[in-house]
Order: sequence, then structure tokens, then C-alpha cells
Amino acid sequence: MITQKELYKKFGDPNKYKDMVLFDVPPELEIGVIPKKIYCNKAIIEPIKQAFSNLIHRGHVTELKTWDGCFNIRPMRGYEKHYEAAIKAGNIDLAMTYLSVHAWGCAIDVNASWNRLGQTPTLSSGFVKCFTDAGFDWGGTWKRKDGMHFQLAKV
Repeated sequence: MITQKELYKKFGDPNKYKDMVLFDVPPELEIGVIPKKIYCNKAIIEPIKQAFSNLIHRGHVTELKTWDGCFNIRPMRGYEKHYEAAIKAGNIDLAMTYLSVHAWGCAIDVNASWNRLGQTPTLSSGFVKCFTDAGFDWGGTWKRKDGMHFQLAKV
């Protein structure tokens, strides 16, 4: 699983938008609720194309109910005060460790209403495998379950 430290080392401060692109989803991969254009890190494009293709070819498209975002510069939920304290202290390196992987555009959320943070995920194992086979880690296996969340496994 990638860490914020690795993301910061590779991509730098997410406020600089260095590696962000507007990805045009190919027509053959356009799936209902998925936007036709996704603002994301260029590193996520090939894995997300593979995940969408997997959803289509493995018959899991109908399980995708909502697209709940990719890029969002924000701390991880529950770490807002730690982030703010590190920023106030001028410790940018520490502050970066409290940012969500979404801050670098390397994560997506889907079906959020049914897969809330800390609750038992509802996504099928087949749906999840469409993403994990494409190079994503799934938050549904974490100690603090985040069943809506998929992030790049490595950069």
C-alpha cells in the first residue's frame, strides 16, 4: 500500500498540481455514473482504465451506483487537527503524512452511501477484484474500513 510519504516524495506538494490531468474516459469504458472526464493524477489513468474494463467484461457494471470522487486536497478523515497543527508549526513534511491519497488524485470513491467509513462494506468480492486486479488497494480490508475507497497500490 502506498503511503503519503511516498506520494509526497514522488509528486510533491499536491497544491502545485504537477501531475494532474483531465482524463477523457474512452467511449468504450464510459459506464453510467462515471464522468466522461476525470481530474486525476496521470499515474492512475492506466489502472483505472483496466478497472473499468474489468467491470464491463466481468459483468459487475450494474453494481456501480455512484461516482463519489477522485481528486480532493484534504486531510484523511479524523486527522484534520493533526494536519492543521503541522501546518501551523511549519512542518510541511509531517502535514503531508496526514493528507488523504485523494489529495494527489491517486484514489477514487464509489458507492459511498452504501460503504461509509467504519461500516461493513457492501461491495461484492467480484467488484472489488476488478479494481485490485488493476493495481488498486481497497479500503474495505483496512482496520478502519473504508469500503468506498480504492487507491493505487504503488506508484
